Amino acid sequence: MDRHSDVLILGGGVIGLACALYLRQAGVGVRILEQGMPAGAASHGNCGTLTPSHAPPLSAPGTIGRALGWMLKRDAPLYVNPRPDVERLRWLLGFARRCNPRDFAATAVARAAILQRSRRLIEALVHAQDLECGFAPSGTLIVFRDRRAFERERAHADALRRLQIAVEVLDGPAAEALEPALAPGVAGAFRHPGDACLRPDRYGAELARRVTEQGGEIERGAHIEGFRLAAGRIAAVATSSGEFSGDRVVLALGAWSPLTARALDLRLPMQPGKGYSITWPAQAAAPRMPLVLNERSVCVTAWGDGFRLGSTMEFSGYVEGLNRVRLDALTRGARAYLRHVPQTPPQEEWWGWRPMCVDELPLIGPSTRWSNLLLATGHGMLGVSMSAATGEMVAALCTGNVPQLDPRPYAPARFGL
Repeated sequence: MDRHSDVLILGGGVIGLACALYLRQAGVGVRILEQGMPAGAASHGNCGTLTPSHAPPLSAPGTIGRALGWMLKRDAPLYVNPRPDVERLRWLLGFARRCNPRDFAATAVARAAILQRSRRLIEALVHAQDLECGFAPSGTLIVFRDRRAFERERAHADALRRLQIAVEVLDGPAAEALEPALAPGVAGAFRHPGDACLRPDRYGAELARRVTEQGGEIERGAHIEGFRLAAGRIAAVATSSGEFSGDRVVLALGAWSPLTARALDLRLPMQPGKGYSITWPAQAAAPRMPLVLNERSVCVTAWGDGFRLGSTMEFSGYVEGLNRVRLDALTRGARAYLRHVPQTPPQEEWWGWRPMCVDELPLIGPSTRWSNLLLATGHGMLGVSMSAATGEMVAALCTGNVPQLDPRPYAPARFGL
């Protein structure tokens, strides 16, 4: 077997798969190294929403105060484990420095650009590549039960409009009429008609199918064990399946990226942000469109064959396993907003780590340290939403073409990487 490729991609989540597909469309040979199943980690259990409406970052002024208030509440939407951890503390301090109006506005512009580009590309990709993943241009509805919280967030709607992201402000009766699955008592809602949704596990599986059908190779069960380095480049990647090499190497390992990057003497400014979801079979009384239940930070998605509650953010390092307190918070939050939440045992209870970059922008582009290395990681909670635009950008950078998006806001060089 020839173990050399034009481009060797480390990681087979939706980011790595999207990079591979766009590279194959450009005529570039690709091989993906994946330790498990393609799209089997964070790409599998998220809520599958495609959300340009999420362009404003978490690092809004005032976020740190709210986070401190939640710190000892294990069921809070944002939970930071108080156990001492130097790397997490460094990340939190860096995040806190960015909770100011100037950084917030600049980050929102960059996130809006990649989210809007990717939203258009994913819809085009679904149709052009015949991806059977339940794509629907459904929009999303952000729902409030507290009137004061709703009024405070009107400024958020204004910020989205300045970013050219459509938003409609609805009063309570209008929101309940639009979405009959909502229980009475809605204070108001924001509808984002430009958002969409899909079934994320099927999207990942379909990307993998098209990569292999178009001549790309996926090495399953290839656990990365180290690197052979020479003359400022990655000469080979050592795995449990042997050595592989590439003219270019793309690091797309999601939340595992910082751990692997240490062997390359790179300190990625990222932390694993643990999220959860619960999935049932399709429900007759399910919402018509994806919902975000604002005060509880619960996302609700319904497909033709499934119903999912998800979200929450937990910074506890690389601690594995389900946290029953946080799963219960999802169902409890949903019952405060919806007429019907399943009482039957779920099909799946899931947890996964999101790759949270300290400035809430992904790391996409060439490394300044290794001449043949590119990074494609750090997408936070928006990996599915940003996948196609990331793949397009990586393919352009690998082939020497000018990317459709200005790559500078996402370049690893901003951190000296």
